[in-house]
Amino acid sequence: MYINGISLSPLVVAQASESYQSGTTLNRWVEVLVDCPGSTGLFTYRLPAQLEIKPGDILSVPFGAQQLGAIAIRLLAQPNVDLAPEKIREVEDIVSVGFFPSAYWELLNRVAAYYYTPLIQVIRVALPPGLLGRSQRRIRLVRGGGAGGSSYLLASPNPSAFLTPTARQVWELLQGQPAGDYSFAYLQQKVKSAYRGIRELLRFGLVESYLEPPRLTRPKLQKAVTLTGTIDSDLTTRQREILEVLRRHNGELWQNKLLQICNASSSILKTLTQKGYIVIEEREVLRTEQGPVLAGDGAKSLTSAQASALATIQTLDGFAEVLLHGVTGSGKTEVYLQAIAPLIKQGKSALVLVPEIGLTPQLTDRFRARFGNKVSVYHSALSDGERYDTWRLMLTGEPQVVIGTRSAVFAPLPNLGLIILDEEHDSSFKQDSPIPTYHARTVAQWRAELENCPLLLGSATPSLESWIRVRRQGSRGAEGEFVTPHSSLSTQHGLNLSYPLTGLSTHYSHYLSLPERVNFRPLPPVEIVDMRQELQQGNRSIFSRSLQEALQQLQERKQQGILFIHRRGHSTFVSCRSCGYVLECPHCDVSLAYHHTEEKAPELLRCHYCNYARSHPKYCPDCSSPYLKFFGSGTQRVTQELARHFPDLRLIRFDSDTTRNKGSHRTLLTRFANGEADLLVGTQMLTKGLDLPQVTLVGVVAADGLLNLSDYRASERAFQTLTQVAGRAGRGDDPGRVIVQTYTTEHQVIAAVRSHDYHSFSQAELEQRLALNYPPYGRLILLRLSSLDPIQVQNTAQIIATALSTEEEFEILGPAPASILRVANRYRWQILIKFAPDALPQLPDWEEVRSLCPSAVSLTIDVDPLNIM
Repeated sequence: MYINGISLSPLVVAQASESYQSGTTLNRWVEVLVDCPGSTGLFTYRLPAQLEIKPGDILSVPFGAQQLGAIAIRLLAQPNVDLAPEKIREVEDIVSVGFFPSAYWELLNRVAAYYYTPLIQVIRVALPPGLLGRSQRRIRLVRGGGAGGSSYLLASPNPSAFLTPTARQVWELLQGQPAGDYSFAYLQQKVKSAYRGIRELLRFGLVESYLEPPRLTRPKLQKAVTLTGTIDSDLTTRQREILEVLRRHNGELWQNKLLQICNASSSILKTLTQKGYIVIEEREVLRTEQGPVLAGDGAKSLTSAQASALATIQTLDGFAEVLLHGVTGSGKTEVYLQAIAPLIKQGKSALVLVPEIGLTPQLTDRFRARFGNKVSVYHSALSDGERYDTWRLMLTGEPQVVIGTRSAVFAPLPNLGLIILDEEHDSSFKQDSPIPTYHARTVAQWRAELENCPLLLGSATPSLESWIRVRRQGSRGAEGEFVTPHSSLSTQHGLNLSYPLTGLSTHYSHYLSLPERVNFRPLPPVEIVDMRQELQQGNRSIFSRSLQEALQQLQERKQQGILFIHRRGHSTFVSCRSCGYVLECPHCDVSLAYHHTEEKAPELLRCHYCNYARSHPKYCPDCSSPYLKFFGSGTQRVTQELARHFPDLRLIRFDSDTTRNKGSHRTLLTRFANGEADLLVGTQMLTKGLDLPQVTLVGVVAADGLLNLSDYRASERAFQTLTQVAGRAGRGDDPGRVIVQTYTTEHQVIAAVRSHDYHSFSQAELEQRLALNYPPYGRLILLRLSSLDPIQVQNTAQIIATALSTEEEFEILGPAPASILRVANRYRWQILIKFAPDALPQLPDWEEVRSLCPSAVSLTIDVDPLNIM
């Protein structure tokens, strides 16, 4: 941990304790955790007489020359003897009153310890944006001649003539900005040694320096008009009309809405206020995501497997881990809904985590149809205000259902009755950067234990970690009645933690199977097309003859289909046919992908790593040849080919290029569900839980892009993706059909996908993992290093690897350059630490490891990495 010399166990907030009130002498100081990079430990502040502060409050405090966010940790009757009382500064203000229950605080500490992350970084992830604000130093031009210093320069026709080149650069930058105002950090970024120029400008009185306070998220207030008196005879006709409108709306309306309805000005409301007929006051307006108005929905009848699974879930009392393994279309969501319903009636809340924002509209609609306004959405695509208000709504303690992506695992829901991870296998639940590099499934497991509630993991293709954990610990379910106690988390995760994971109880794992689709619908047959044979038989199209025929039938039968492509964009790279030169990103070691925006628009080449873009050249930059060819097929090229072969087929593209705007996921899916298109063409988003009963055809254009990745998880990911996308077909009354195009029909993943056989795939894959000691049998920690200097980062990686190699309890792989060495001009190296889960090795002191890194080299410690490329 980064808090040196401080025991974490006393850092428990929200315990019963005195708060400082004026007139008392107790607890006149507070220790806080400050949100400042590089600062370690706790800092002491004086409590102002006018503020009533309790542990867990979020504060604004002076720190150096700025104001920062801080968390009140504990109150003190006396400061540390080493601190001079006159040097202790006062707390500025309370940003938000405390909300950290003891179990929640323990969860944050556990995440910080396990993922080797400063506690304040974990707190920042847990809180909505804008609560931990930070002031910044700004520089602005002095207008006129009233400033101190040599203000005679302001009257000069050309003040810059008296300045050094650095000061002149800063001066001209400020002059070019309408307000003449920039942050100190921005000026430093734009002008070398800007601080010298700024110091000179300050001395001459040409600029002034000031501290901008933190921009904190606050509640949104709006004026409301309330009717207070009866309508008397001393009113004009117009005034009577306004009061009558208010009366018809139960005596209350927002002021802007009232003025709009009555086509009136605010002056007439002022008159009515003076006469005492109405009261105008500011009230808070909650900024929460608003979904469409939905008809109510009741519980559906369950299959015998669903009923059995639900019965098991409802008998659970306290913490238990449940793996709900249901084939695509088996009705897992209905089990979730019926498991949550009794909890809401008992006054408890439920947390539902999904891997992608794109999943939330459809899932949220189903939950809102069942539970109405008790459902809230919480994810990063919401505005800061929406996240802030939704977060505060959770603190009320009202029974509710929160649906969100991985960061919602920290949602401050009191009285949690159930945590659900839908599509629990999905890699989107793991955060690669920034720190903490947490996995929502691991954090959800800890949280469920601390809250003493069940954790329900649902998937048609469970992660091998969840699968093997259930098999190791024993299970209770339809296939067998045997139970084995669960080991403690510290043993399960195989780490010697700097913070002991105490208070963990024995729990049981349950395996629940939904082996059939609802209404006995069959799983769609999967047809594997060998594209090598297609080429030999003269078909040079990106669509096999089988897929072309199926698309033609789709059009004729007025049915709908999904086309899955591994990549977005038009083409994966552009190459010169004369010399072979490939156009690459100048900032990353990757080729530029061709993007076609619209007809007659400029042709763009874009980097999918740093978003660099340039126009498509007419000639090869290397040999000046005009013969530049597009290679590979992205979503754009596929849609263009479809338009050429099937001009009457209506298409919707569904990828990260077309779903960037807020609400675009819902808009595109609604259009498709309403029959406005025949084919949905997209990338990974299409594989994740979409329930579209009218889809009868699923086509996979090129499965090989999933299979041939240099990652030990490539086969598992490929099987999950292909099985999931295949499961989108045949969920309605019409039978489904799946066509997978590949150049490697003999691959074990293709064989398993053809027969929808998770068991045979998992057995073969686990045998390979066991032989190589990879997860879930082995454990990994990945050290990622990056720097603008390629030599420095390589040397640092070598120094760290040498320092670690003295340990014998784990294996060091590397150092090695990342598979893409340079991204956004930063050179990347990595070191992989590999060890057995039950070996409990004495892991290195990470602070010592960090001390080996120069300031120009960043180090990220990724515990249990999913992406090692």
